[in-house]
Amino acid sequence: MMNAPARPLRARIHLDALLHNYRHAKCLAPRARALAVVKANGYGHGAVAVARALADEADGFAVACIDEAMELRESGIRHPILLLEGVFAPHEIALVDRAGLTAVIHSREQLEWILAARPARRLDCWIKLDSGMHRVGLAPNDFAAAHAALTASPHLGELVAMSHFARADEPEHPYTERQIAIFGQALGGLRIPRSLANSAAILAWPQSHGEWTRPGIMLYGVSPLPGEHPQATALRPTMTLESALISVRDLAPGEPVGYGGRFVCERPTRIGVAAVGYADGYPRHARDGTPVAVNGQRTRIIGRVSMDMITLDLTGMADARIGAPVELWGATIPANEVAQASDTIAYQLFTGIGRRVPLLHEGV
Repeated sequence: MMNAPARPLRARIHLDALLHNYRHAKCLAPRARALAVVKANGYGHGAVAVARALADEADGFAVACIDEAMELRESGIRHPILLLEGVFAPHEIALVDRAGLTAVIHSREQLEWILAARPARRLDCWIKLDSGMHRVGLAPNDFAAAHAALTASPHLGELVAMSHFARADEPEHPYTERQIAIFGQALGGLRIPRSLANSAAILAWPQSHGEWTRPGIMLYGVSPLPGEHPQATALRPTMTLESALISVRDLAPGEPVGYGGRFVCERPTRIGVAAVGYADGYPRHARDGTPVAVNGQRTRIIGRVSMDMITLDLTGMADARIGAPVELWGATIPANEVAQASDTIAYQLFTGIGRRVPLLHEGV
């Protein structure tokens, strides 16, 4: 029985670029240790492959929950692993204990569960303060008491104080300075390691770096900052989403393209179809004009994104034939450009990659 030809769609993951980006994060905050954030399957890049690529240099990893942590442990990762959302029920503490994980404490309930636990080892914990994000975290007035209770417990090991920024991706906005001040006031004179800086803060707010940073989206080659920030220019794209042309045709002026006829040809137009769509994670709301590259040459999407296909403008591209390579995002087409044209962010592009898209890991 002959093997059917594979659909020409894949995401190439450039692990050398990932390692470069982690090193850049470390260079920007040389006195801090850095937890590589690999939640959501390594932002769609494959958490296990990402962690293994960084294993020789990473100070540790951060994930959202125990399931993500256990995937890393079962793959042989023995680094510190932080649960950014902590435990969701008291019984999870036993697994945190056995697997040697570190839990964030962001609520009074989690604090009570941790204090009531009787683990076999001393548990390391991070105490999360709500400095203004107002999502999760202990109130500033509650921090000192929580810290005192944890340090008095014989079952607790190393403690780190953390918070999360709401507007660090707006370098001119004063809210981040306000959060830094609230965090410092709540901690007072306590001698405790601190972690505030996400990717945006690593790049733009050096006064926030502390003892631990938490690089996330910057590891994957995308700047969370507007414009071309000087500290972000060194980042290298880690994912190339690529497909190929599966159809080419010529249309006359006045002919519509795709569902609803959103795009209407204003001139004789050469149309190409690439094998990718919203079922694969490509944004359905990508507007006409969203950039794409064919044979390394920039062009644009025309017409609505379908479940399995997109239509492209090939006018003036004589070499664009069936089988020609199509880059949806990567080195030629920055993911941020696609995200902006689709009213979303690169985080969602990466994490939205569907199961039909093979991840091909290269390098390291």
